[in-house]
Amino acid sequence: MDASDIDLTGQVALVTGGGGGIGRACALCLADMGADIAIVDVIPDRCAETASEVEKRGRKALQFPLNVMEVGPLQNAVAQTGKQFGRLDILVNNAGGVTRRAFVDLQPKNWARHIDLNLISNLAATQAAIPIMIAGGRGGSIINVTSIEGSRAAPGYAVYAACKAGINNLTRT
Repeated sequence: MDASDIDLTGQVALVTGGGGGIGRACALCLADMGADIAIVDVIPDRCAETASEVEKRGRKALQFPLNVMEVGPLQNAVAQTGKQFGRLDILVNNAGGVTRRAFVDLQPKNWARHIDLNLISNLAATQAAIPIMIAGGRGGSIINVTSIEGSRAAPGYAVYAACKAGINNLTRT
């Protein structure tokens, strides 16, 4: 199976963390399947470069160089995607990150950063996307990228693992 086996022509996807790594791969694969893509990434150059690659594939691209830990701008990016394209069919919650450190050494500001990046951003994007997907009349697909750390003991990654477990349960819910 390859991208040509799935036709997403006429659909719109938003990918957080879409400028690099897994997010970039998702954005480009979805574009290869025919979807127009909105890219959210904290690094403006990566955001622009991925958008350029999407457009080289003959698809439309929007760029939102922003930090997903800022709920208002993130939700605005989702809303702007719906307005610009007239719909939103696919949300890929991919943005995230972690720093290895013993839980006992973490400060509350460290907890907050990990929770904002790895959990709150997913909640914010999902909440903003659902009404747009419903209004489109076909519903949509929300893909939450998580980690094995959400389902096993993860020494050195306690808060990250808790966030990923939360996303796992959010997805099931």
